[in-house]
Amino acid sequence: MSVTIKDVEKHSAASKKGVSAGDILLSINGNEIVDVLDYRFYQVNSRLELEIQKPDGKIKKIKIKKQEYEELGLEFSSYLMDKERSCRNKCIFCFIDQLPEGMRDTLYFKDDDSRLSFLFGNYITLTNLTEHEISRIIKMHISPINISVHTTNPELRCKMMNNRFAGKALDALKRFSEAGLSMNCQIVACPGINDGEELKRTLEDLEKYGVECVAVVPVGLTRYRENLFPLTPYTPETAADTLDLIESFGDKMKEKYGRRKVYAADEFYIKAKRPLPEPDYYEGYPALENGVGLVTLLREEVAFALEERDFDPEKSYTVSAACGECTYEELKKTLSLINAKYPNIKINLYKIKNDFFGGQIDVTGLVTGGDLIRQLKGRELGSKLLIPSCMLRFEGDIFLDDVSVENVGRELGVAVRVTEGSGESIVEEISKED
Repeated sequence: MSVTIKDVEKHSAASKKGVSAGDILLSINGNEIVDVLDYRFYQVNSRLELEIQKPDGKIKKIKIKKQEYEELGLEFSSYLMDKERSCRNKCIFCFIDQLPEGMRDTLYFKDDDSRLSFLFGNYITLTNLTEHEISRIIKMHISPINISVHTTNPELRCKMMNNRFAGKALDALKRFSEAGLSMNCQIVACPGINDGEELKRTLEDLEKYGVECVAVVPVGLTRYRENLFPLTPYTPETAADTLDLIESFGDKMKEKYGRRKVYAADEFYIKAKRPLPEPDYYEGYPALENGVGLVTLLREEVAFALEERDFDPEKSYTVSAACGECTYEELKKTLSLINAKYPNIKINLYKIKNDFFGGQIDVTGLVTGGDLIRQLKGRELGSKLLIPSCMLRFEGDIFLDDVSVENVGRELGVAVRVTEGSGESIVEEISKED
């Protein structure tokens, strides 16, 4: 396999040696280049020998000297230099399978690509890994590896993922552990299926593999589950039981290793109607991407931003903000810190029920533009409406239901301001009069 060079940066190390667009990169220092991982790993050295195939078919070997870690300057037609790999599983809890028809195509793509895990922190199930890829990961000593485990019971994992190879794929955990690679793990907990004793078994097994971090998150269920595996949401009682197990195990880890290693997503605390832990509990927030410690960190950031900021107590105007039902009460407490410093700024926080997904989904990141419009129409919004960037696609302009930020602002007759989700950005927007 080989990759075609789309462009070569001017004045780069490769350009100076005559490498051109249209050339095919075959190898670097004798190592075959298949995709972005090979390229980025082998191009870092200061002395390189590139094997290039020219458009006329001739093979050339080009020696290059450069600074260590200096970029070669090659560009390819796609970032991965290969096709993105989709998931082979049909997990009983898969959120994508619970999306309605008619949404944009990119929302239905199920990513399970180890290269995206290393480059962007995505989680993989291991079921897509070939022997070549496992050996390559170990050889390159790439870590951390982010793994969606869900259960270490091989039979149960096959059932939960609807993949007869899902149990065998767990063998990679042992191999990565023996190679000294760092692993972060994710467990989507489903009531009565992989929680309780099964969760305890999974956590004990992951401890043996020496994983760095385990995040346990509750399953999210939409109203679009016709013909899917029957699942039930967590209740305050079942959430409390699962939280007790997670915290008990974390306490043991803290005692043995000096770190908790195992954390529950914020949703578990909120569903169980329990206070969220203090910042020190999260030990540097290693699992924020799984919703672990997000609320606590936000409050901490807001308090810090207020301490660092000069303020005018005479400022007087009204702004508004919107969030999902799950974090409403906690966010209200956080915004009260801002109100204490800016007493004349009125902040209206609105709780948005997720009608689009059927009401059981209550996290802020899945709030849609249509629900914002319907539920905020006629409400007091003030000079601007603040929404976090997690509600939008990567480009920051479109909600999950394909409603644009611009359309929300037009329908509500208010300026919509997108915050990056940090405490600093929220304080900045609220304390800034448009």
